[in-house]
Amino acid sequence: MGNRLPVTLAIITMNEESKIGRCIESCPWASEIVVVDSGSQDRTVEIAKKMGATVVVEKFRGYRGQKQYATDLAKNNWVLSLDADEVLSPDLAQEIERLFQNGVSRFDGYEMPRKSYHMGQWILHGGWYPDYQLRLFDKTRGKWTGGNVHERVDTKTVKRLRGEILHHVFDSLADQVDANNRYSTLGAMDLHQRGKKFSFLKLVLKPISKFFETYLFKRGFLDGMPGFIISVGASYSVFLKFAKLRELEKKGGS
Repeated sequence: MGNRLPVTLAIITMNEESKIGRCIESCPWASEIVVVDSGSQDRTVEIAKKMGATVVVEKFRGYRGQKQYATDLAKNNWVLSLDADEVLSPDLAQEIERLFQNGVSRFDGYEMPRKSYHMGQWILHGGWYPDYQLRLFDKTRGKWTGGNVHERVDTKTVKRLRGEILHHVFDSLADQVDANNRYSTLGAMDLHQRGKKFSFLKLVLKPISKFFETYLFKRGFLDGMPGFIISVGASYSVFLKFAKLRELEKKGGS
């Protein structure tokens, strides 16, 4: 892959020095790299700049807002949005290059399966795979939507690609716990902003249903012990979300 493509690689970062280089290297044909950093205290910014990225430091606006900001900075219409802990598989990188050789603009955006690595193995069940993500899109025909979590690109005509995004999702179980805490806070804020009220029944029943959904119905048990741990973690994250919704309501009423 020797030719540069009219694609901007857009990445949002926060203390990703161990991952940012690998992410950028997986897209050798990107003609522009934009990194929006929300105040890293490690070498993330230094490494990104050395690899040719334009780095902008911006206070975190939430995932949707931060990714849209990075998209707006792109000089190219076509944007590939990756998280720092994601890389394009070689097959996907070649598939995207072929798209531009054959006429990429027939669709507004392209989505691809994402495969996540955690606890020493690729997780292939429990709702974790294929986990299609729309990440390559024409920014004049699509934009980021959603709340504080579950951000997504909204566009009209979409085609699926075969190659995978490879996601090194957590560094450790402690990192997973931290993520569950962070996302449950954002999820509670979303519910509160949408006027949703705390329910004791949901606090009790939603975590239980989440465990059965991921472990049984989505066959998380096929991933062995990691699948069980992931399902328990997902259940606990849902519990925290509704508990934090109650806390927000109490603070709002005090």
